[in-house]
Amino acid sequence: MAAKLKKGDKVVVLAGKDKGKQGEITAVMPKDNKAIVDGVNVAIRHTKQSQNSQGGRVAKAMPIDLSNLSLMDKDGKATRVGFRMEDGAKVRFAKTTGDVI
Repeated sequence: MAAKLKKGDKVVVLAGKDKGKQGEITAVMPKDNKAIVDGVNVAIRHTKQSQNSQGGRVAKAMPIDLSNLSLMDKDGKATRVGFRMEDGAKVRFAKTTGDVI
């Protein structure tokens, strides 16, 4: 099955503590049905100092379920994703505007 959300997509969070926040997908884990979004679902991790890093409290974006994310259309609103064939190629499009993503 083709992926509705991909790395680099601008998304908005639909549910959870970060509802309404927007960000860009940095990684997708299709096996776990999760994605990592910049600035969303951030947790503090305590790291030990090493030769390469200072250590201390580091903010880290944690994975969020794909069902809680929705693609943003050009107007900045949440939209569902559809698929259609154009010139022999399968493309994704925004259901609200009909524009190809």
